[in-house]
Amino acid sequence: MLHKVPGVSWTARAIRRMYDHMGTLAHSPYADGILGLFFFIEAMFFFPADPLLILFCVERPKKSFYYAGIATIFSVLGGIAAYHIGMLIWSTVGQKLVNLVTTPETFEYLCKQYCTYQNYAVLASGLTPVVPYKAITLTAGFCRLPLLPFIICSLIARGIRFYVIGAVVYWRGIEVKLFIDANFNKLVLAFIALVVGMLLILKA
Repeated sequence: MLHKVPGVSWTARAIRRMYDHMGTLAHSPYADGILGLFFFIEAMFFFPADPLLILFCVERPKKSFYYAGIATIFSVLGGIAAYHIGMLIWSTVGQKLVNLVTTPETFEYLCKQYCTYQNYAVLASGLTPVVPYKAITLTAGFCRLPLLPFIICSLIARGIRFYVIGAVVYWRGIEVKLFIDANFNKLVLAFIALVVGMLLILKA
């Protein structure tokens, strides 16, 4: 049984306490700013913010589309900031930042892919977790991908991703909440596996 796996039960309880605390923030006057800040940071560093969007939407289902809009806008703003880090200050902060989110080999590979795929890479990374968006944003700036197409592709990809989450919770908010409550430990384990998998991809 999942709850008998060493460490999982303790981790689940700790994350559950954090989950409940973060849920209260959705009802605070600072909810919009907190959500925006998390998604701005998420676009530059390895920091999965989708669970926070789901949590805020579950807590306030009627604002799901509104929260999806905040997530989209601030994620793209964070992407633009990372783009400029890659383009303008690569020789100082850029290299250090890349070392935090990926390996030099992976970064070089991504740069080469832009020669062929360019904006399709931004769309794919914004929609899926296969290649993290934050790695793509840095690479796009370093490879001098045109800024306007980068912004448009980011808006499309991040918007689709976050508005799908918002729509699901808006229409099935109660079911989503009950599912999370009933399967919390399993979801924690799946989340940990996802984070470890993403780190392995970045460091491959």
